[in-house]
Amino acid sequence: MFTGNVLAIAQTNIKRMLAYSSIAHMGYALLGLIAGPYDAQGYSAAMFYISTYVLVAAGAFAIIAILSKHGTEFEKLEDYQGLNARNPWLAFMMLLLMFSMAGVPPTVGFFAKLGLLEALVRAHYVWLAALALLFAIIGAYYYLRIVKLMYFEEPKNEFIGTRIKIRMGLMTAVSVNSAAALFLGMFPSGLIDMCRISLV
Repeated sequence: MFTGNVLAIAQTNIKRMLAYSSIAHMGYALLGLIAGPYDAQGYSAAMFYISTYVLVAAGAFAIIAILSKHGTEFEKLEDYQGLNARNPWLAFMMLLLMFSMAGVPPTVGFFAKLGLLEALVRAHYVWLAALALLFAIIGAYYYLRIVKLMYFEEPKNEFIGTRIKIRMGLMTAVSVNSAAALFLGMFPSGLIDMCRISLV
C-alpha cells in the first residue's frame, strides 16, 4: 500500500499512475486475507474488493483508450484539463470511476474499503486498519487530482473550443461500466452476498 500510493503520487502519466495504484489496491485486498483466519468476512471482503477493482480499472483504461483516438494519446495528466468542457458525459463517467478508486461514497469503492476495515477491526488488527485508512487518504489525493483537472482547469490552448465526439456504442459500454460503480455502491448487498456464498 505504501509503495503503490507513494509511487502513484509522483506520476505525470495516467497509465503509470493507475499501474502503480494497482499495487496499492492489491495491498488492500491482502488485508482481507490477513483478517480471514480470524474473521470469516475477511475472505469475502477481499473477493468483493478485487471484483469491484477489476470493474472500475477496466472502465478507466477503456476511457483512456477511447480518448486516445482523438488526436492525442491522453496519457499525460495535463491532457485531462477541461475534459468536462469537451465532453461532459465522458468526464462524469471518469469522475465516477476515480471516486470509486478513491473510496468516495456512494460509489462501490467506498463499501469495498469499508468491508476490509471492518474485517480487520473484528480480527483485532485495529492498528492495521488505521494504517490502511491513512494510505486510503493518500491515494484519494491523486485520484481527485484527475477530477480537479477535468472540472476546474481550462483545456490546453490547442483544444479550447473543440468537442470530443464518441460513437454511441463505445459511450454506452463505458456508461454501463461507470454506472455499475455507482449502482453497486448504492446497492452492494447482492454482490457482497455472492462473494460470501462462493467461499462457504
